[in-house]
Amino acid sequence: MTHPARPASDRDMTTIVPGEPLVAFKDVHIGFEDQEVLRGISFEVWPGETKVLLGETGAGKTLIMKLAVGLIRADSGRIWVMGHDVDEMPERELLDFRRHVGFVFQEGALFDSLTVRDNVAFRLNEERVSNSEVDKRVQEVLRFVEMESAIDLFPAELSGGMRRRVSIARALADRPPLVFYDSPTAGLDPVTSQTIITLILRGRDLQGVTSLLATHRVQDAFGLARFQFDEKTGRVVPVAKNGSSSSRPEYAAAQEALDGNRPTNVLVLRDGQIYFEGAAIEVLHSSDEYLKRFLASAE
Repeated sequence: MTHPARPASDRDMTTIVPGEPLVAFKDVHIGFEDQEVLRGISFEVWPGETKVLLGETGAGKTLIMKLAVGLIRADSGRIWVMGHDVDEMPERELLDFRRHVGFVFQEGALFDSLTVRDNVAFRLNEERVSNSEVDKRVQEVLRFVEMESAIDLFPAELSGGMRRRVSIARALADRPPLVFYDSPTAGLDPVTSQTIITLILRGRDLQGVTSLLATHRVQDAFGLARFQFDEKTGRVVPVAKNGSSSSRPEYAAAQEALDGNRPTNVLVLRDGQIYFEGAAIEVLHSSDEYLKRFLASAE
């Protein structure tokens, strides 16, 4: 797995490079206070894919997300995101880089003093997008997450599920090719959780968004790995046998390479290492004692 970093002068942070993953971790280690937390993490996320990080609390899922966007630095190993060597980027470049990826935090992380509209428009306003374009984008993504009627409300007036949907809208407003989801269904009831998973499927299958998602909920992992959103019917359906679901032309070459040989999309973390990597159905029917205990405890 070799991914040469792009030169610092290359300011296009969102270019999809044919034949390369959007996210690549290679032998990543990190520890705190003489205790190693991640021990040799290696995996890839390919264009159009939703890779799911499964694991118990404290397994290192959120830590991997923070490493991927340069919020913390690895002790050793290499991390490439959209062709950029994250650990080698100076802070100024990292700030620019983060503007080109979406991030949905576990609790939504909305600004309490801003309306739904202003929360969703926050990054667009920072980038000095024209007011007319901001209005267009905000309405577009709020319609996508079915929250148009809440545009003038404040976060305190929203339920937990509604806040999570607004957070997804904010992450998609800048039309990023890559979104990180940190436990997006945590603390939500089953029906609301399914709504959030459906939104993530829609983003992947209708807009070609690539995702890395951390969760301890086995239901989330199976839903994302085994289903897709059908634009014609507007419903979630079982994924096609060839695994291809992206309709965006720029992903065509990557999807052709994946058809029939789609990279595995479930990683189970245990004690700072990848304990299992494979398809969701393999986890479900595994005879491994730890995986069986994990499934039982996560239900």
